[in-house]
Amino acid sequence: MRALQIATWGYDEMDVIPRRMFTVAQRIGGQVMGAFAPDGTLAGFAMSIPGIRDGAPYLHSHMLAVKQGFRNAGVGRRLKLAQREDALKRGIRLMEWTFDPLEIKNAFFNIEKLGAIVHSYTPNFYGVSSARIQGGRPTDRLHAEWWLDTERVTEAIAGRHAPRGEVETRIELPHQVMQWKRVRRGSRAGDGAAKDQPGAVCRGVCARAGGDGIFAGRSGQWMV
Repeated sequence: MRALQIATWGYDEMDVIPRRMFTVAQRIGGQVMGAFAPDGTLAGFAMSIPGIRDGAPYLHSHMLAVKQGFRNAGVGRRLKLAQREDALKRGIRLMEWTFDPLEIKNAFFNIEKLGAIVHSYTPNFYGVSSARIQGGRPTDRLHAEWWLDTERVTEAIAGRHAPRGEVETRIELPHQVMQWKRVRRGSRAGDGAAKDQPGAVCRGVCARAGGDGIFAGRSGQWMV
């Protein structure tokens, strides 16, 4: 799992989750699930940790990764559905996780394909990260809430249109956003303006989280 973490996020050793943490997560009521290729090699994994919210148990899905050669083949979806099935068997109705609003493909998967909802965000949730795609910028994150037995979720995972509120505002993501986002730490001082752009876009989306929630569109836009 260490190698897959580094390949997926580009972490340095400081940010890699050690194997013993996966053992602890499973033993205290969390989840550690793997997807394997026919030859037995690890194709992907998901890890969650247990928590309490308003007096009820829930799971925080901290990490999900899929190996490069198995992406866009439904592996991540199957891991999430396995998490859901296990949670419901244990009487857990809620799973949460955080995600970067600038990763629009992932956002679309979370909200439209899984039926998660978003009402809140936290600026710089993890602090400065060594993740390659973070580029040393603040880790602003939206919070996904996956209410596992609701109509919205059951419709979404069945491939049907999940219920949603009316769209009041659309926020377009500039096509350069991923290029800006991947500017590395240590770039020349002249790159400062580009470095600030992802944070500004991110804050524009995150500041509107709340009310009936926000929704991700395929074409690089958020709907509030």
